[in-house]
Amino acid sequence: MADDLGDERWENQPAGAASSPELLPANSSDGDGGGETKMTPQETASVPTSSKKTEQPKECFLIQPKETKEGATKTRKRKKEKITDALAKSEPKPGTPEDLQMLTNNYYSSNRSVIELEELNLPDSCFLKANDLTHSFSSYLKEICPKWVKLRKNHNEEKLVLMLIICSSAVRALELIRSMTAFRGDRKVIKLFAKHIKVQEQVKLLEKCVAHLGVGTPGRIKELIKQGGLNLDPLKFVVFDWNWRDQKLRRMMDIPEVRKEVFELLELGVLSLCKSESLKLGLF
Repeated sequence: MADDLGDERWENQPAGAASSPELLPANSSDGDGGGETKMTPQETASVPTSSKKTEQPKECFLIQPKETKEGATKTRKRKKEKITDALAKSEPKPGTPEDLQMLTNNYYSSNRSVIELEELNLPDSCFLKANDLTHSFSSYLKEICPKWVKLRKNHNEEKLVLMLIICSSAVRALELIRSMTAFRGDRKVIKLFAKHIKVQEQVKLLEKCVAHLGVGTPGRIKELIKQGGLNLDPLKFVVFDWNWRDQKLRRMMDIPEVRKEVFELLELGVLSLCKSESLKLGLF
């Protein structure tokens, strides 16, 4: 009888039901077996993946406006202080021997030792009274050299001068020559600059004539000393055109090329003569 019931039961099931077992309640029992059967969960169907690609978020960039050239130029001009602005804030001060000493130490500090820098210091006795910005050129020369008439009478040698006046340019040298007429009188003044004058011509001129005063630029004076056209031994005075300013309001020591030539000239023998106190320095 059990076999008959089983056959009819399987025969009456719809197609496809025989392939999978029937789920029964957990507490139900068939009439014959008497055993408990547990419910098996159905397998969850997998979620189909989308065929479309997910769009990635796009990055946004903020473009800052570019600075115009005019704006950049204005910024640079504001940062750079002009000489005229500096002079407007304070009154011009006359040069002093301390200024020359400070410039000398700053110029040689990168390639000289401490001992060598100390050797470059000049004694105070070698400096003449500096110009206080109230003198004309002739009046200043008369003050620092009151015995000029006597000195020039005793001078009769070639290739040397009694006084060297050093300035920044040939144009300035001509101005100084014209402004010192009251001091020099009828004595010979030689031009020692490079404008339209060759070195060899100046060497020949120094060999032939007796000059009492030499006015020129440090570069040409240095070259004449190297070539033997100018002798420094009997030199008594060296005057720097220290306080005068050009059209750009630069003093001679503010110009890098002139400053370099001045220190090279000092090393050619001027410093040693100053230390021996046979040569005096003046700052006009």
